[in-house]
Amino acid sequence: MGENASFWESLIFAHPTCTTWKQEAEGSIYHLASIFFVVGFMGGSGFFGLLYVFSLLGLGFLCSSVWAWLDVCAADIFSWNFVLFAICFVQFVYVTYQVRSVAFDREFQELYSALFQPLGISLTVYRKIVLCCEAEVITLEKEHCYAMQGKTPIDKLSLLVSGRIRVTVDGEFLHYIFPLQFLDSPEWDSLRPTEEGIFQVTLTAETDCRYVAWRRKKLYLLFAKHRFISRLFSILIGSDIAEKLYALNDRVHVGQGFRYDIRLPNFYHVALPESGPAPPRQRPARLQRGSPRRQPPHSDPAATPQAHGAAQSRDTKPNLTDKCRLCQLE
Repeated sequence: MGENASFWESLIFAHPTCTTWKQEAEGSIYHLASIFFVVGFMGGSGFFGLLYVFSLLGLGFLCSSVWAWLDVCAADIFSWNFVLFAICFVQFVYVTYQVRSVAFDREFQELYSALFQPLGISLTVYRKIVLCCEAEVITLEKEHCYAMQGKTPIDKLSLLVSGRIRVTVDGEFLHYIFPLQFLDSPEWDSLRPTEEGIFQVTLTAETDCRYVAWRRKKLYLLFAKHRFISRLFSILIGSDIAEKLYALNDRVHVGQGFRYDIRLPNFYHVALPESGPAPPRQRPARLQRGSPRRQPPHSDPAATPQAHGAAQSRDTKPNLTDKCRLCQLE
């Protein structure tokens, strides 16, 4: 303890104290460097925040080097400040290169601005998502099928960029899929990573469509490497399924009666009068094995379609931006 105490005492008290202070202020270069430091440390995050911080800190260290060379005439002070200036300069060049290298085609840039940027997703994370789909946008011509009922295997996840897709089952119309919606989110969510399945609906292009597709295996590998991306897609897919359920719920209330819908068999069961024939209770693969958000309404009189239509509205749906912020905090 005595040796430690003597070390700290010599470190603190061994130097002579200042008996007289300089009356004149330092030169303008020194004060300019201090201003650069103060403003530079107010920078934000992200690529442009880093560019802001490193550029101003580099200018501050450069001014300090000039001040040490001209006014103080101290080689050690000049050396340290110049080394720090060089480090900031290298970091600035590196971040600039990263910003320039994160460039996408027009459709991917529009997709980022419309869907991912409002959720606070950075360009580096978005680049990983784009590279997973090989930065390719696929064209689907009018009246061509993306999937056929009972034939097409579920081996990818696709997001519609432009156009409109018609969803039918046994030739009967269910709903439309619009841009920025997933084509096969119920199918994706109904299967585990090791399971296989086929479509129970037919998806047909009503117009010339463009979509992005991620292969299941590659996307699951990306999820394994980046937990945040896995949570992001979980939120997006859950919201997309909710949109489709809302669309189907709207169709149930159209007209005087209730029509059977393959995606909501239990919903149809509780909607029918007691005297009507009850359809099979078996749930389709599109809505099996999932989280509570995919569970059908309970067989409670209060859970009739009229009650759900009055209680559920688009204003009560969860906010995607808030969910993604919670994922980032975790």
